[in-house]
Parts: sequence; structure tokens; C-alpha cells
Amino acid sequence: MTDQPVPTTAAGEPATARGEQTRLLILETAMRMFRERGYARTTMRAIAQEAGVAVGNAYYYFGSKERLIQEFYTRTQEEHRVAARPVLDRETEFAARLSGVLHAAIDVLGPSHEFAGSFFKVAAEPSSPLSPFSPESAGPRQAAIDIFAEVLAGSTAKVDAELRPQLPELLWLAYMGTVLYWVYDRSPGQARTRMLIDGAVPLIDRLVTLSRLRVLRPVTRQITDLIRTLRH
Repeated sequence: MTDQPVPTTAAGEPATARGEQTRLLILETAMRMFRERGYARTTMRAIAQEAGVAVGNAYYYFGSKERLIQEFYTRTQEEHRVAARPVLDRETEFAARLSGVLHAAIDVLGPSHEFAGSFFKVAAEPSSPLSPFSPESAGPRQAAIDIFAEVLAGSTAKVDAELRPQLPELLWLAYMGTVLYWVYDRSPGQARTRMLIDGAVPLIDRLVTLSRLRVLRPVTRQITDLIRTLRH
């Protein structure tokens, strides 16, 4: 019986735990350099050199700088879910769950504040794959929406039946607005963003409660119709 060849990557590395270590090294190096130098001034060649790997290796694991940022988005959402878990396990009131999840997001994003500001102008370009609304960002975007779906599902909130399926996406859009404010927030520790969350959540909670009123149902239908239209 002949020995089976060990699978290798395109760069010749064994497709084993060592390969995963190399991948993580490249990612961590890139994130550090993005924070230190900014997104635009950091090249794939510089990342590879700093990580001590071949340029071909860097491109094998991450085909472009954009792929590195997409990985950053994915990891951020995973960290957000972990950070939000205690409040989701503890609270049943909608406002408390939403507030806890939004504050957890700011906790996770905090170390990347300067970095986020440096590459936001790239992500804000409508055609950019770094846009949170781009097809390339579909995975992290859905992961974020799923967190807000859990906020609603585990709460005692009574929501209009037509609005309920659309609400997680609406909450995600509100979260995107919060992140935009956070990017430009220069207050110490981004304290103003925390104030925004604390002020906005009771209003959102009130609107969600009022959505069941008969007089507001036409507005609810307009909102749900708009979301459906924007998806196409």
C-alpha cells in the first residue's frame, strides 16, 4: 500500500494546522498594519513581508486586501455574537436586549476605531466590495441581521405580524446608522455613541409597541413594502 500524498496549498504549504496558522498570521498582521498605517497605505506585499511569508502565500489565503476586510467583517460578527450572548441569555425585555446588543457591538468595534475611520471612505463607495450593502458582504451582513432576529425572537415584544419578519433588517439598518455615527465620534471612548444608543433604544421600543395599533398599520405596510422593493 502506497502512502497518500499530503495535500498542499497553491503555495506549497501542507493543508494542515500549519496552513491555518499561516492564514491567521497573515490576517492578524494585516489588521495590525491597517490600524497602524491605514488601509490605503498597506499593500499585500507589505503584509506578506511583515508576516514573514511569501507574497504568493498571502495571495493564496487572501486574494486581495478586500478579502482581508471581508474576513475582518466575519470575525467581528462572530465576536459580536459572543459578546452579546450574556445579555441575550439574561434579558427578555426587547429594549434591554436591543440596548445590550448595540453596546456589545461598540465594545467589539472599539479597538478598530481609528482603522475604521481610515478605510470608511473606501467602504462608503457604492460600488466597493467593502460596502456593507455589497454582494461580497452578504455573509457578514446576514450574520448581523441574525443577531437582531435573535433579539426579537427571545423577547416578550408584541409586534405587528406584518412588521415582525422585516424588523431584524430594520434593526440592522439602525445599527449601521449607529456605526456610521461611531466612525465620526471623537468623544472620549466614543461616549456620544453610547448616549445615542441609550436615547434611541427607548424610541425604537416605543415604535415597535405602537406598530400593533390599527391606526399605524398603513404605515407598517408602507415600511414592509419599501423593504421588499429595496431587496429587488
